[in-house]
Amino acid sequence: MDCSAATPTVTQRDQWMVEHQVFQIYDLFASLPRNAKSAMLELQRDNHMEYLTKGLKRLDPSFSVLDANRPWICYWILHAIALLGEYVEPELEDNVIEFLSRCQDPNGGYAGGPGQMPHLATTYAAVNALITVGGERSLSSINREKLYTFLQRMKQPSGAFRMHDAGEIDVRACYTAISVASVLNILDNELVRNVGDYIVSCQTYEGGIAGEPGAEAHGGYTFCGFATMILINEVNRLDLAGLLNWVAFRQSRECGFQGRTNKLVDSCYSFWQGGVFALLQRVHSILDEELGNLHSGGDCTNDSQQTGMTSDISKGEEGSGGTLSQVDETCHSRLGGLNAHSPLNLNSIGYSFIKQPAEEEPLFHSLALQQYILLCAQVMEGGLRDKPGKPRDYYHTCYSLSGLSVCQYSESPDEDSPPLPSAVMGPYSNLLERIHPLFNVVVERYYEAHEFFATL
Repeated sequence: MDCSAATPTVTQRDQWMVEHQVFQIYDLFASLPRNAKSAMLELQRDNHMEYLTKGLKRLDPSFSVLDANRPWICYWILHAIALLGEYVEPELEDNVIEFLSRCQDPNGGYAGGPGQMPHLATTYAAVNALITVGGERSLSSINREKLYTFLQRMKQPSGAFRMHDAGEIDVRACYTAISVASVLNILDNELVRNVGDYIVSCQTYEGGIAGEPGAEAHGGYTFCGFATMILINEVNRLDLAGLLNWVAFRQSRECGFQGRTNKLVDSCYSFWQGGVFALLQRVHSILDEELGNLHSGGDCTNDSQQTGMTSDISKGEEGSGGTLSQVDETCHSRLGGLNAHSPLNLNSIGYSFIKQPAEEEPLFHSLALQQYILLCAQVMEGGLRDKPGKPRDYYHTCYSLSGLSVCQYSESPDEDSPPLPSAVMGPYSNLLERIHPLFNVVVERYYEAHEFFATL
């Protein structure tokens, strides 16, 4: 049978169409004179700001389908503006704080809109939006006591979380709950208990992480699971070598990332997959150990499996911070945290992590990804899109810019080292603000929130 004569599948046709559109743009770019190339690679800051600010003021009726996602829209827009190094006018900030306060449920958590059901996803979006606004009024508007009660209510015996009352249980719920608790300084042993067991059960044979056990590895869930395991100090329980292998092969021919095996490129995965690489750079010692075991033919099982120890933080807990097992203390010392013989405050991990030098080189093609974002995802009139042929939207604008920031800082060993011009595709004026890769907020806004909540 001549396989070449077989009728192409819908997926194959879609892939060929996307490749054709992308390579047409790249061929055009290659044929242009130098000054025209520079213009195509320039980040259209003013147009992006106009597009974002307009959306924060008023949305047209077509956005009614996102009625239950209004905190997300606030976060996407505000975070994109912060990445551009800009601020919104005080009146708009006040409007955001007031609106999100009306989304805050009396019993804890944030809903998608006033009067709706509180939900972990919109809670994460609202908290990140308020951190991005910054300032005492914004940060103090978060009712941490009630929010903690909401998180406890969502916690399941399996260790996972539900997204809302009677809602779905998945890795996304684990991340949004743990991320919010960490940044608000309310993360404790009770919230962490058995979370790592659930996430480990979601890592697939491919190496990526699925939304739930038995499902397919996915870029968004991989980021959520990986980030959660870092925040609860159990990252050594994952097969990091397998995770690296899976995510490395998600950078496609078009230079952007796909979210799953054999799927189309999508600019939002510039962060969901690119952010995984930013995290991997800071767990290099654990990853190097795994890779060394593989190269030497040794057993790549993690430390806790080798020694028979448990990394359940609830074991041997003392007080609200808890005392880690020897395995977890070792892991934390690798991440540049407290002394390996000292008790660990779980809420310090996010701060310690970003202070840890990124000693590994970028593990993906950073300039190629920047090229895809700037040439194929950027809409010159403002905003960014999924891929050529798609419309711009606030979601892809947010995560494309987050991914662009990850790329630009991927060769900087620490926060005091600005990127070299060679690390920034296009003019150096394209440089965005640095993000905290665990939370996806601008790092300076994270520091302000960390200091504010640490004193409460």
